[in-house]
Amino acid sequence: QVQLVESGGGLVQPGGSLRLSCVVSGLILDDSVIGWFRQAPGKEREGVACISSRGGAKYYTDYVTGRFTIFRDIAKNTVYLQMNNLKPEDTAVYYCAHWGRYTTTYCPVTQASEYDYWGQGTQVTVSS
Repeated sequence: QVQLVESGGGLVQPGGSLRLSCVVSGLILDDSVIGWFRQAPGKEREGVACISSRGGAKYYTDYVTGRFTIFRDIAKNTVYLQMNNLKPEDTAVYYCAHWGRYTTTYCPVTQASEYDYWGQGTQVTVSS
């Protein structure tokens, strides 16, 4: 059974940093495409970042480029989202998700509907 479990959310001041973790089980992480998404109250779920199979490609949406970094630790079956210089508009529930295709050169960073397994989410609040 495929499971994804996020952690690492919390309350942080503007300009601060957080590292989110997504522990995956029931699949081979190195073969998997994993994405991070977020959803703020009253808004649609939006893409943040994704990493392809073998870690060959990484994509970010414009509003996080240069501030967020996605990376993996295969030994720990974990995908991370390092978030720096956080802004109040980054406040949301953050989810990791699995895309059911193997590709080393691409991942769908914005197409949430194409992902098949999702974690339960972790709350990130950026406020002074």
